[in-house]
Amino acid sequence: MVERNDISGLLGFIGRDEIWRERLQDAVAEHLLPALEEFDLDHDDLTDLLGEQWSGVLWGCGFEDFLGHRYGDGNIVDLYLKRRGWKESVLNRAYFAALRDNPVSLYEVSDVRPGTSMVLRDLLTDAAAVTVREKSASRTLKRWDRIAVRVVPERDHHVISGALLPFSSEATDLLLSGLRDALKMKKRDLLRLTSEQLSSCAPIFTAAWLFTEIARTLDPAVPELFNSDGDEVMFHDLRFPFAAGATQRQVATGLDRVKALLPEGPKFWNWIAVRKGRGARPASGTMLESQMESGETVLGRLELKGKALLVSVNSARRAKKAEALVSKAVGELLKPPLTRIRTVEQMMAERRSEKPGDAAEDIPPEIARQIMQEYMDRHYRETLDAPLPMLGGKSPRQAARSAAGREKVVEWLKYLENGNARGEGGAVAEYDFGWMWAELGLEGHRK
Repeated sequence: MVERNDISGLLGFIGRDEIWRERLQDAVAEHLLPALEEFDLDHDDLTDLLGEQWSGVLWGCGFEDFLGHRYGDGNIVDLYLKRRGWKESVLNRAYFAALRDNPVSLYEVSDVRPGTSMVLRDLLTDAAAVTVREKSASRTLKRWDRIAVRVVPERDHHVISGALLPFSSEATDLLLSGLRDALKMKKRDLLRLTSEQLSSCAPIFTAAWLFTEIARTLDPAVPELFNSDGDEVMFHDLRFPFAAGATQRQVATGLDRVKALLPEGPKFWNWIAVRKGRGARPASGTMLESQMESGETVLGRLELKGKALLVSVNSARRAKKAEALVSKAVGELLKPPLTRIRTVEQMMAERRSEKPGDAAEDIPPEIARQIMQEYMDRHYRETLDAPLPMLGGKSPRQAARSAAGREKVVEWLKYLENGNARGEGGAVAEYDFGWMWAELGLEGHRK
């Protein structure tokens, strides 16, 4: 049985005609060459960098664009259907015609039924949201994902084409900037494009995706992290060997006298800040911190292990303070510390190399889920009143009071919800942000 996306007959027809074959090659090159030239790559390099699975998708972007091109002697779909259409099924003929007539656009996934369908909202036109029947992509895409694809009608419903590119926020920004430049639009102009404009700009979609993905692959971004003191995160592990004759009981007794050390067992202490609440948020980057349920910020952790005291903190400045604090409390019982320093990159690499089951004790899933849910509730409730760089230094509650601010808050909520949905299962992926939309009076924008 011939499937509707069987393009073998059409490809064979193109391959037998030198002129149309070269036109297809030129169309694909128009999509790929800007990025290849910018990064000094060839097609084989591209496959090695991004993976074999993207070769077909990227070729498909150029191929689908080619199907809509009209040359002086006509359009390839028109010509093929006229000469060989009798050999194709009704569905195949309709599919080719739909690819010819429907341009690529940028869509936002507003609802997903895995393995069945998803609702797509066109971000570049005023077209109404459309439900597409889709099995494969709907199993991997999450709410608020953005994708570049062609949506085509099929009998009484819609489907998507085979060339689908997932767009990150960086790729989206690059695409919108590229479209404005190509169409000579000002930055403040609302991007509402016609089918003709989208058709003429199809290579820009592929280029924006390629530029972003190649740059990310060649130079993976490391998150810019700061602690609540404003220090750049650099993990320090200090190991204080015991002095001759010292015992764990003696060291524990000395540490228990320190007001800033909160015991969590006979051999473990949290080093807490004197002040309560969060410190000033960094102007850029992400704040990494831990808090007690009572609100105190955890500056570090201390643990007695064998014949040594282990101290873990996340900045050089805290490492110096921790060494001074420990020396004052139990310095006569310990030798000078040996310090191990790890960057965020090194920590991420270590986490990736860890095997499941390395931990001595696994927390039961239901307990871990409850802990994570409670933590996230507390964290996001505080965040609603915290100034955020993404909102121009305003808190979500403050920003939501103006029309312009509400747009930014909606984008922020989508960013949070999408990021959590893409988590690898568990409580993070399952977390329901609905209460935040409701509390900010933005339920109507969550569609």
